[in-house]
Amino acid sequence: MRTPSLAPDLRESIAARMRGTPQRLTPNREALLAVLVAARRPITISEIVALDDSLATSTVYRNLTVLEELGVVHRVITNGEFAHYELAEDLTEHHHHLVCSNCGAVDDVKASPKLEQSVRDAAREIARRTGFRTERHLLDLIGRCSRCA
Repeated sequence: MRTPSLAPDLRESIAARMRGTPQRLTPNREALLAVLVAARRPITISEIVALDDSLATSTVYRNLTVLEELGVVHRVITNGEFAHYELAEDLTEHHHHLVCSNCGAVDDVKASPKLEQSVRDAAREIARRTGFRTERHLLDLIGRCSRCA
């Protein structure tokens, strides 16, 4: 099954990142990115191939590496057997992850405005004490998903 194409504004944002590099937005890369958008959560390479059987596993591996280097794709590290991939947050919206320590499943979750403000406050305090300037933050909650709990 082939997934729908990328929305024009997202396609242009990704193409703009590739300008000035030797890379371009090929049909396979566009199909791969469309799968990531449609999944609405971080997914593994085997899930990508299952969702679009026109994509070969080797093609997905190669293209994910390139797209990650360009900052288009983000790899979510788990203690599971397989990495999970999603579009880079600045191409979507700010979120965090729930990572199952048993099965390796990864789901997106939005934090409350109160928690986000606490993180910003903590980052400002750390900057005041250390001089470290935070560019962005990631919050992965590690535990057991409802299926493994």
